[in-house]
Amino acid sequence: MKKKIKVLQVIPRLGFGGAETGCYDLAHFLSEQDYESFIVTSGGELLKFIKKGKVEVFRLPVHSKNPILILFNAIIISLIILFYNISIVHARSRAPAWSCLIATKLTMRKFVTTFHGTYNFSNRIKKFYNSVMVRSHLVIAGSNFIFSHIYENYSDFFSNKKRKLLVIFRGINTNYFNSQKILPSKIDKFSIQYGIDRNKFIILLPGRLTFWKGQKVFIEALKLVIEHDNSLPFVGIILGADQGRNVYKKQLLNLVEKYRLNKIVKFIDHCEEMPVAYRIANIVCSCSVEPEAFGRIAVEAQSMGVPIIASDIGGSTETIVKDKTGFLFKSGDSNALANAIIMLMNKDYNSLKSIGFEGRKNILKKFDVDKMCHTTFTEYKKLIELS
Repeated sequence: MKKKIKVLQVIPRLGFGGAETGCYDLAHFLSEQDYESFIVTSGGELLKFIKKGKVEVFRLPVHSKNPILILFNAIIISLIILFYNISIVHARSRAPAWSCLIATKLTMRKFVTTFHGTYNFSNRIKKFYNSVMVRSHLVIAGSNFIFSHIYENYSDFFSNKKRKLLVIFRGINTNYFNSQKILPSKIDKFSIQYGIDRNKFIILLPGRLTFWKGQKVFIEALKLVIEHDNSLPFVGIILGADQGRNVYKKQLLNLVEKYRLNKIVKFIDHCEEMPVAYRIANIVCSCSVEPEAFGRIAVEAQSMGVPIIASDIGGSTETIVKDKTGFLFKSGDSNALANAIIMLMNKDYNSLKSIGFEGRKNILKKFDVDKMCHTTFTEYKKLIELS
C-alpha cells in the first residue's frame, strides 16, 4: 500500500498577507488531494477560516526570533513530525525556518522553503540569518525578481546538486477576486460606511502604511492632478492600517492638509472584504518605492478587472502586461504617476473596461491559485520520489 504523504507548513502568523493566504490555500488544496495537511503558526485572522477535519493546526511561538524559542520550536516540531509521520516540512519565513532546519535534520525529513521577499542584509550576520532559506532541499522563489536576488547572493548554496531552486509564481483566488461575485448591497454598504461618492472617479491605493509603500508619492501625485485640471471630480482612497506607525500616519495627514486635499483623500484603516474595495475603484495604484517581491496588489486589481498603475520595480513588472493590462511609472516619481492617472481619467468607460478585461485574462492564465498549488504539489511528489 502506498504511503500517504503528509505536509507540514510553518509560518509566523496566518494573517491576510500574500504569504499567509498562499499557505492557507495550499493547505486546503493538499487536503483535497491524497495528502494530509498540517500548519504550525502563532495565530492570525485566517485561523477561523481553517476547515476543521481538513487541516490540522498547532499553535507555537514560531514568530519569535529568540534563539531559545527557536530551539524550543525545533524540539516540538520534531515531535510533531515523528508523531504524525510528516513527509515534508515547508517553512515560509526565516525564524521558523531555523526551527524547521533543525527538526528536519533530526528526523531526516524533506525540507522546503519559500522566499516571499528579498530579505536584504547589511552585514555577514544578517546574511547568515537569511541563509536558512536556502538550506532546504527545495527553494521556491515567488517571482523571477526573487529568483535573481537569491542566485546573485546565495549561489554558493546551489553547487550542491541535491538542492533545487525554482520559480513558482504566487497565485491568488480568482474566484474570490472576481467583480462578478460582488453583491450591489455590499458596494452600497461600503460606500455609505466610508462616505464615498461613487459619481466621482475613484482612485484606490491599498497597502499598509509604511514609507516604502509610497503613500507620500501618491498624495503628491494627486496634488499634481488637481493642478493640471481641478474640474475632474475624483476621490483618492488610501486603504491600509498604520500597524502602530503613528508618526508616519501623522506625516501623511499633514501632507494632505498642506496640499489642501482633505476633501479628496480618504484614509480607511481596514476592509474585511478587499474585493469590495477593488470593485468600487475606477483605477488602482501601487506606488512602492522599494521593490515588491511579487506585487500582490497589481495581481488582485487585474483579477478584479480594474486598471492598475504600478511603480516599475520588483514583481509588478512581471505580473502586468505593460500598456495592455496596466501601466508602469518610474518609482518615486510623482509627476510620472500623475500623468498616468490623468491619462486613465481621460479614457472613456469602455476603454477602462477593456483594460480590466485583459487584466482578468492575464491573471486567470498565469497567476491563479490552483496553478500555484498544482505546481507546488508536483514538486512535493518529485521530492518524495527522490527519497
